[in-house]
Amino acid sequence: MSEWTEGQKVALVTGANKGIGRGVAERLAELGMTVLLGARDPRRGEEAAEALRAAGGDVRAVTLDVTDPATVRDVAGQIEEAFGRLDVLVNNAGITGSGQVSPQDAHDQVPSTVDLDMVRAVFETNVFGVIALTNAVLPLLRRSPEPRVVNVSSHAASLTITSDPEGPLVALLPSAAYSPSKTALNALTVQYANELRKDGILVNAVAPGFVDTDSNDHTGFLTVAEGAAVVVRLATLGADGPTAGFFGEEGSLPW
Repeated sequence: MSEWTEGQKVALVTGANKGIGRGVAERLAELGMTVLLGARDPRRGEEAAEALRAAGGDVRAVTLDVTDPATVRDVAGQIEEAFGRLDVLVNNAGITGSGQVSPQDAHDQVPSTVDLDMVRAVFETNVFGVIALTNAVLPLLRRSPEPRVVNVSSHAASLTITSDPEGPLVALLPSAAYSPSKTALNALTVQYANELRKDGILVNAVAPGFVDTDSNDHTGFLTVAEGAAVVVRLATLGADGPTAGFFGEEGSLPW
């Protein structure tokens, strides 16, 4: 692990021991950032960080469960003590519902029969966890000369796309949990962006696309690197970059 220098950017990526989060962590490290790889499981987090360090990146595992206030406070304290600021926050940690996205899981989320406890659990991670962590590290982001926040959303968050009876997601079953949680995340993104615009903190939502990950039982057609690319692009925006936007690799997405 390399020594951190004052001019080196610091990024925190949640849910980063695998999938898109790991891909984002890897690319940010390749760009020269010190990356804090957040993972709920300390062992898996350290294994992922060790692999990325072996490839030459300055990657450090931190134990972080965004639904656990104690770990959220602890990570914010660790960043404060070690670096004194945070330059990039990627809110990637998220859950789909009851395990992987199998046909049964999709049926479990149909609004008329959904289990409210499952809906609450999805929102706890995908929405409330984002608020908790963002607020905990916001003082650290304010100390950065170029602070960036990226919330990992989904094309399924788009009301425009999902309400189109002939749209690209027409095959998806109606969802009362995952899709609405990502729609709420998009709304939250806009509100944070509006509040923090005056401070130069750019806040955007990103839909990585249908990426081959555990969350969809590896049915996605994009590689992790392809999915991570748009997240990294928004995490490394210049001062004239957008804020309060929703983007995919194809460009700006409809709300």
